[in-house]
Amino acid sequence: MLLRPLPLITLLLATTLVQAAPLPVEEAAPGVFVHHGTHKDIDADYGGDICNIGFIVGERGVAVIDTGGSANVGRQLREAIRNVTDKPILYVINTHIHPDHIFGNAAFKQDNPVFVGHEKLAAAMAQRKDAYLRNQSQWVGADAADSEIIPPSLAVKTTHTLDLGGRTLQLTAHPTAHTNNDLSVLDSQSATLWSGDLVFVERTPSVDGDLQGWLNVIDQLRNVNATRVVPGHGPVTADWKTALDNEQRYLAGLLQDIRAAIKAGKTMEQTMETANRGEQGKWALFDIVNRRNVNTVFPALEWE
Repeated sequence: MLLRPLPLITLLLATTLVQAAPLPVEEAAPGVFVHHGTHKDIDADYGGDICNIGFIVGERGVAVIDTGGSANVGRQLREAIRNVTDKPILYVINTHIHPDHIFGNAAFKQDNPVFVGHEKLAAAMAQRKDAYLRNQSQWVGADAADSEIIPPSLAVKTTHTLDLGGRTLQLTAHPTAHTNNDLSVLDSQSATLWSGDLVFVERTPSVDGDLQGWLNVIDQLRNVNATRVVPGHGPVTADWKTALDNEQRYLAGLLQDIRAAIKAGKTMEQTMETANRGEQGKWALFDIVNRRNVNTVFPALEWE
């Protein structure tokens, strides 16, 4: 039987429906919903869906925490929200600058939320905007068409509390660690800490800020009264202090090995091949990310 091609309008509608399909989310605690990205590196065609993003629902409305690496991922997250609740989206919170966490912001402009971030996030966005937009088509292909960087309209200098109705979110702006604009979110009702990329589970921690500063922030996080942690990457965990132990071990080993290599007169290229090799096999993407970490940390430590 000869099949006639579908009309163009039908094909366009079908494409729209596929693109708008909601992301799968896990209810990690009552009213706390998380979508888990896959462990891929930010590289050609990574697709924009590699980190943990999600939302918290209160009596008054919704706070979104990170939005994914493209407007299309953001739209799918918004559809997931609408599958759960029709309450207004009051806040969109970005935990830091990285493109896999911020490019979905554009999908929420129609909701007129307050965009929230660390006090240094807007400057970081302005500094990296051209490079991120230039690379976005390579990173996410056709989904780059709606790419837009939206800075925070509410900047957090130290701490700030958001009221969702029946639950509050305690926001903390951290000193330079994973980046210079890390923001964590603690939900009062469920004692769930959204750490952003201050905590990695399974995936190799990546350094884009200050290694020693990150180790200091890890010590501070241990004092948070949390029942569970939503890391920037990896599964939600109630055993989050073990996750901090693992991350601290990786970062401390990296610091120790790079310092030793510099003292021994090794080059950065030589150090990339040897630093922290005891951690190989314990983390996803180790070979890619560990080399990149050496590339970031080595020049800074040369001037200690």
